[in-house]
Amino acid sequence: MKLSIVAYGDPVLKKVCGPIEKDYPNLHELIENMWETMYNASGVGLAAPQIGLPIRLFVVDTGDNDDEPRYKKVFINAQILEESGEPWGFTEGCLSIPEIREEVFRKPNIVISYFDENWQKHEESVTGFAARVIQHEYDHIEGKLFTEKINLLRKQLIKGKLDKISKGEIRADYKMKFPRQPKKR
Repeated sequence: MKLSIVAYGDPVLKKVCGPIEKDYPNLHELIENMWETMYNASGVGLAAPQIGLPIRLFVVDTGDNDDEPRYKKVFINAQILEESGEPWGFTEGCLSIPEIREEVFRKPNIVISYFDENWQKHEESVTGFAARVIQHEYDHIEGKLFTEKINLLRKQLIKGKLDKISKGEIRADYKMKFPRQPKKR
């Protein structure tokens, strides 16, 4: 089932998410719905807060590209243990913040601990684009958005656009839920 993606301005996007237990209700169905929602929106990652759930869950699928192999995984109760390397800039976007793309600097290497959808524990090193996508989604479960990582001048320049997004004054090619959209009578 395609779920609505929560837009910028919704308080759930600013919450530090709580861990989930192995018996979380309908977890496998939720994960399948997250994959379907992410693919429908042409995303490479989706975190639970983006569908309104303040839990430590996200999915990543970098897709096929010539530079790096496909990286597709489910992350439950993830913890980034280490970030290393010289930060590099890349233009990022976010399904919760449509129509805005900005250069964000992140370190290229991470070590992450997490459970997969079968509750197998993993600790692995990830590099490159996959590491960037993981860091972006991890920020979501920590209550942070990529717009907080851009320089002050760029923040000022996009303030009006962000306000329009929260009011629903944009058009997205997928279902969205806007925090400040007037109620229809």
